[in-house]
Amino acid sequence: MTNNPTRTTAPSTPAVPRRVPRWGSVAHRRRWGARLSTAPEPASAANPQAWLVVAGGLLFLLARPALGGVAFAVPLLAVGYLALLVGALAVRRNQGNPPTQAPLGWKVPLLVGLVGVAGAAVAAGPVADRRVGGVAVGLALGAAVAEEALFRRVLYERLLRFGVVGAVVGSAGVFALVHLPAYGVAAMPVDLGAALLLSWQRYASGRWTVPAVTHAVANLLAVT
Repeated sequence: MTNNPTRTTAPSTPAVPRRVPRWGSVAHRRRWGARLSTAPEPASAANPQAWLVVAGGLLFLLARPALGGVAFAVPLLAVGYLALLVGALAVRRNQGNPPTQAPLGWKVPLLVGLVGVAGAAVAAGPVADRRVGGVAVGLALGAAVAEEALFRRVLYERLLRFGVVGAVVGSAGVFALVHLPAYGVAAMPVDLGAALLLSWQRYASGRWTVPAVTHAVANLLAVT
């Protein structure tokens, strides 16, 4: 009679349920991609490139009044605005929660801004003939777009670490202070009011291009 050896079976390990990454977590972003995530990207408030662009842009804007007596003021301003725009657009953006980025869409904030600009022009009353050449119009448009890229794109997003109110008020305050050497203390309330409108447009629309359009229209009305 042959004794069969007893077969031993290794104890089975219970299956561990696979953990599903929490929506918006780091693991979720790695698995599904940042485009589907509702979690904000890591804050880039300490991004040195962004602050270098902000510092350089503020220095250029503060130096504008001194360029008025320079023989090559027009090309210097044109190159400065172009460099400021390119530098601001090269800064990596902060990505927030898509559902909260544009609470009003872009149409309503744009309409509010254009109505505000038109109302301010009407309230100012008739002005003397200010026909200028195409170069002045081009500089006015370039200044508007470059300034909005700096204040409502780069600086605004850096200040979002302090909340929406901090970003709106902070970017508007810096904007008004930068225009102080050119327009004086008397124009400070107007500059601050316009800056608050533009920063509110940035918040409400989620886009820096909406206040850029409003700013461009305001500049056109100022030089034509």
